Amino acid sequence: MTVAFPLPTRKDEDFRYTDLAALAGVWPVAAEEISVPAGGQGSLVLTPEGAVPTARHIVLTLADEARFDMRVLTVGPAFGRVTIDVRLGRAASFTLGAAQLGGHGETLELITEVTHTAPDAISRQVVRTVLGNKAVGSYLGRVAVERGAIGTDAVQSVRAMLLDRTATANARPELEIYADDVKCAHGCAVGELDATGLFYLQSRGLSPAEAKRLMLQAFVAEAFVGAPDEDTLNAAALAALGALL
Repeated sequence: MTVAFPLPTRKDEDFRYTDLAALAGVWPVAAEEISVPAGGQGSLVLTPEGAVPTARHIVLTLADEARFDMRVLTVGPAFGRVTIDVRLGRAASFTLGAAQLGGHGETLELITEVTHTAPDAISRQVVRTVLGNKAVGSYLGRVAVERGAIGTDAVQSVRAMLLDRTATANARPELEIYADDVKCAHGCAVGELDATGLFYLQSRGLSPAEAKRLMLQAFVAEAFVGAPDEDTLNAAALAALGALL
């Protein structure tokens, strides 16, 4: 028997900013489950799959003292959505570095829920978004600290750069904490390239386009610092930036 999964509506917070017409073409999205045993390590890199609408749903379970490094590069011109659900055991460590690059009319989305279930787990999320034209980029991220998960150390760093005033960036970093003695922080900023920085680079002989490209490259590279294949990711991001400028 075929089970029907109704298409979400914007009343569902996780789909608040989505392109429902594009989502319909990839719905339903099957969950991809990954489990890392106690003391184990793992990594995953998600990169563009071509100019076709895509949606992924990754479900991670990290046992005690497990470590996982995840990097995501999402680019236009097609709809792209990545959902990540993570549960961390005692002293587990999760790192996410993600970049969203859009310059047409596409919608790019990153939705994360990181749950600290036991003491002393660490999570780090760095998200960098560059948008031009009428592109829409969204990050909806929630860190939940369950009762008893003392010693939790969680950080969300979310920044978006708008190349045109017609582009839209949505961000909702969220903390839900039910334990004492934790370190949790989130930061979010949406802005434009610094005019002073651009002027400085141009005064050193770079053209306006070269100066802009260099600043954006450094901005996006923050998402891939420490990745096992950092150079490959930065090269792919630079190629995508070239298509935006």
